Amino acid sequence: MEPAHGNLFGYIEDLQELTIIERPVRRSLKTPEEIERLTVDEELNDIERAVYLLSSGQDIQGTSVVANLPVLMRLNPAETLRRVLPKIREVLHVAGVEMQLTAAVSFLTILQEESVSIHTYSHSFLHIILQNVEHRDSGVSNAWLETLLAVIETLPKETIRHEILNPLVSKAQLSQTLQSRLVSCKILGKLANKFEAHIIKREILPLVKSLCQDVEYEVRSCMCRQLEHIAQGIGTELTKNVVLPELVELARDEGSSVRLAAFETLVNLLEMFDADDRSQTVLPLVKSFCEKSFKADESILVSLSFHLGKLCNGLYGIFTPEQHLRFLEFYKKLCTLGLQQENGHNDNQIQFQTLEQEKKYISVRKNCAYNFPAMIVFVDPKNFHLELYSTFFCLCHDPEVPVRYTMAVGFYEVAKILNSGVYAIHKELVTLLQDESLEVLDALIGHLPEILELMATGGENSGSESKLLTVPDLIPALTTAEQRAATSLKWRTHEKLLQKYACLPHIISSDQIYYRFLHRMLTIIMTNNVLPVQKAAARTLCVYLRYNRKQEQRHEVIQKLIEQLGQGKSYWNRLRFLDTCEFIMELFSKSFFCKYFFLPVLELTHDPVANVRMKLCYLLPKVKSTLKVPTDKHLLQQLELCIRKLLCQEKDKDVLTIVKRTVLELDRMEISVDAFQKRFYENDLLDQEKEREEHLLLEMEQLEKEKQQNEGRSANISDKMFKKKRRDSKTSSALAKNIPLSVSGSSTPSTSKEGKKSKLVRSQSFSTQALHPKYGNIDKCPNKSSATGYSSSISGVGKGSILQFSDDSFRTRSTSNIGNAAFPSSSPLATSSRNSVNSVDQKNNGNKDSQSRKMSLKNRKSNP
Repeated sequence: MEPAHGNLFGYIEDLQELTIIERPVRRSLKTPEEIERLTVDEELNDIERAVYLLSSGQDIQGTSVVANLPVLMRLNPAETLRRVLPKIREVLHVAGVEMQLTAAVSFLTILQEESVSIHTYSHSFLHIILQNVEHRDSGVSNAWLETLLAVIETLPKETIRHEILNPLVSKAQLSQTLQSRLVSCKILGKLANKFEAHIIKREILPLVKSLCQDVEYEVRSCMCRQLEHIAQGIGTELTKNVVLPELVELARDEGSSVRLAAFETLVNLLEMFDADDRSQTVLPLVKSFCEKSFKADESILVSLSFHLGKLCNGLYGIFTPEQHLRFLEFYKKLCTLGLQQENGHNDNQIQFQTLEQEKKYISVRKNCAYNFPAMIVFVDPKNFHLELYSTFFCLCHDPEVPVRYTMAVGFYEVAKILNSGVYAIHKELVTLLQDESLEVLDALIGHLPEILELMATGGENSGSESKLLTVPDLIPALTTAEQRAATSLKWRTHEKLLQKYACLPHIISSDQIYYRFLHRMLTIIMTNNVLPVQKAAARTLCVYLRYNRKQEQRHEVIQKLIEQLGQGKSYWNRLRFLDTCEFIMELFSKSFFCKYFFLPVLELTHDPVANVRMKLCYLLPKVKSTLKVPTDKHLLQQLELCIRKLLCQEKDKDVLTIVKRTVLELDRMEISVDAFQKRFYENDLLDQEKEREEHLLLEMEQLEKEKQQNEGRSANISDKMFKKKRRDSKTSSALAKNIPLSVSGSSTPSTSKEGKKSKLVRSQSFSTQALHPKYGNIDKCPNKSSATGYSSSISGVGKGSILQFSDDSFRTRSTSNIGNAAFPSSSPLATSSRNSVNSVDQKNNGNKDSQSRKMSLKNRKSNP
């Protein structure tokens, strides 16, 4: 019974909570009087309604009017300026924070939209902005200040001088409030770029000096940060004589925030100082900053680590070798700050760090990682392995994720700077690829193709044959990274990684991609549940197939795509097959798609799932664009037949609507012909380039096979020669007795020689056809119409004239010839129309070849 009592008490508590929640809702209901006050007459126009709400409405209604002010300015600027803006000016004196912030944003929007001229804007809005800039609330004051600084960029000089600069003299005095003096500092920084140097020297610099010596450290710090903008406005000479002394004094200020501002301003102004100023003034200050950062002033440590790369390279020309080494050692010390050393103590000899110190040390090491490319330039890339490799190793293995993340982001910059010495960091690339944090992996793969290309071509062992030797652990690291991304919930990282893996054909060998990556992509397409990931894997798989150099492997992958996706049991796989076909049309030539995927795609018109048929209908225009007339006339007929069946037999209303829309689009399409046409010129050139690359892959495969066969033959011949010599030395007497017997039989060897000679002639003719697939495939036309035309023209030509065809005849039929040469149909994947025509042509050619051989044998017998 105890659980029942517990449940009962739990229900009672829940009911009490509900009653507590319900009471404020009842209290917040509006009374009839309040509703009456909030009601506005519907007959009022926009301007009258705005004036009424600003005069007698509540704050929320007034805020709504102020937010809608840019719209009123666009619709009726004259009436808005005459009637609405004065009301807003009155209301802002007593308005709350929300209305003040809304008004600042609305005024800035009106300026950006240029609803009125700048003269009208300054006359109507500038005074309201200046009145509210010194608001007691810092958030409101900053909002109005941002609007004012944007207005200063567009105002003419005279308006700025009279309306802003002259009142600023009194606003910057010590007698004014702290907020007023802070605003004056920021305005002075903006005004420095609006006037000539002599006006700045006479009217602005006295105010700057006064604010740099203000009694409040917030004012001194704020003015110090504006000195960078002022220096850019007054030029190099005045900066040296006026700004630099102020910075030196501020760098010794008692306030840590002032010293920090002075240090950062010095770093940003390094380019404006000459060598003497850098060596005599800046360098001693920087050295004192570095010394104090570890001892007494840790507040500057984070900023120092962030600017150290810029600082070292800015002072590079004045460093002595000793100073150069000292700054390098200082950087190395910062890179390991806060990490536990071998003796159990850290750099500051602090055993128990507070949480705040630990965060600060992580920020320092992160900043060091950010500056690492600059430090490589500082020490010279040639000295990287000796001076900075150990530091690079420590940062890549840092226990904190932000540090490793920053190293992964800058890894490409490091590799680019090292150039020919990039092989030195291949182990760290493998380490970051296998990092336990997916954030690090995501940062690294942003420039992964460029990094891998540098690794493959920029190392000492550069060359296409030794790509894998440069980074031996690369492939396991890449596969591990993909598997970890696949098992995580961060599918965007997985998608990004799969997209970047499309670069691998340029990095590693075709066999490695086939055995380690290609089948994995097919598995992802079939098993992953995230659509963007599946599409990324499909496109990368098509890229792998595009650059695969073995015909057997290509046919195997094509067959798996058709059987496991196009004919798969799951409709989801069949949808992904259509996505894959879309990528194939993008990456491959038109003849390749027509040969292997055209008919399997059309088979999906009979798919039992409406979504598949619907997606196919959307794809049909692209499918039709792959056809060429008259080469693919039979395929065009098949396409038209499938569309007719869809129109007649489709029962799903949505699919039928899309089919009708697609039919209209297909009717408007023009099909390209075999010959070049002006309207298809660019597409035909691109398609011909794809066919040429496919043809090149086949030629490379053929050459590799011939090279392997020649190497095997030479090895066999050498073995046979060696065995023959041994046999001849042992059995020379027996051979001498047998020689007359072999010579006595003269009739049989003569016939055998004739047979060997005829076989050799035939083998040579076949080998020439294999070496020149363009000529060997002349009779293999892809459809009946083109086949009959070419067969009739060839039948009347003699044997030797086949090789006399001009190149123009092949250019007009580049699609069929080169496509067949690049991917010969050795599997049932080829289309039926092309197979039937090829079989007929082969029979005709076989009859002609047999007749020609008979004639040659008769000639030999008649002329022995």
